[in-house]
Amino acid sequence: MKMDFPGAVPEIPVSNIGQAAAYYETKLGFEVDWSDEELGLAGISQGNCRIFLASPGYRKQRGNVGPVTTWLNVGSKEEVEALYSLWNSKQAKLVSKPESKPWGLHEFMAEDLDGNVFRVFYDFATPEREKGG
Repeated sequence: MKMDFPGAVPEIPVSNIGQAAAYYETKLGFEVDWSDEELGLAGISQGNCRIFLASPGYRKQRGNVGPVTTWLNVGSKEEVEALYSLWNSKQAKLVSKPESKPWGLHEFMAEDLDGNVFRVFYDFATPEREKGG
C-alpha cells in the first residue's frame, strides 16, 4: 500500500521559546498557534507550513541539538524574491541574497536567533528537464 504523506513538521531547537516565537512572528511572519513555556514547546504556522519550536528542556530526553536547516520549497523564482523582500523589510537575519545556482535552485538563506537556517528555494531545473526530455 502506497500512502501520500502530509508535509513534514520540523522540530526546531531554540534556546528560549518566548523569544523565538516572537522572532518567528514579527520577523518571519508566522502565526504563534500555541505556546507552552513550561512544556518547552510552541506550535507556529504560516499557510500550509507548520513548525514546532522546542526548548533545551523539551529536547533533553532525545539529545537533539541545533542548529538545523529547514528547506522551504516555494512555487517560483518570483516567490523566492518576494519572500526575501518581505523578510528583509522586517529586518530578519538574512544570510544570503536570492541567486540562481548552477545546480538548478533559485535560493536564499535566513537564520533565526539560534542560528537555525531557512533555505528558501525554487527548483527551476526540474521543470526545465521535464520540458526537454
